[in-house]
Amino acid sequence: MDFRIAGVAGITVICYLAAQTAKATTLDNKWLPVICGVLGGILGVVGMYAMPDWPAGDILTSIAVGIVSGFAATGINQVYKQLKDQAGE
Repeated sequence: MDFRIAGVAGITVICYLAAQTAKATTLDNKWLPVICGVLGGILGVVGMYAMPDWPAGDILTSIAVGIVSGFAATGINQVYKQLKDQAGE
C-alpha cells in the first residue's frame, strides 16, 4: 500500500492547528490563509528532505504541494463553519 499522501495530510493538520492557535490571539483572521500557505510551503520543503517517500522530487513542486496543503486547512475550516451555521438555522 502506498502512504505517500499521509505526509501531505500531515501538513494540512499542522496548518489547521496553527490557524486555530492564531485565531486564539488578537491577530486579524484575514491573515490565516497567508499563515497556512507560508507554513505549508515551509513544511513541504521539510517533507522533501525528511521523508524518503515524499510525493514531490524537486523543491519547487514540494513548496507548491505544501502551499496547497496549507490552503486546504483553511478550506476545511470553512466547510466546518458552513455546516455549523446551517445546523444552527
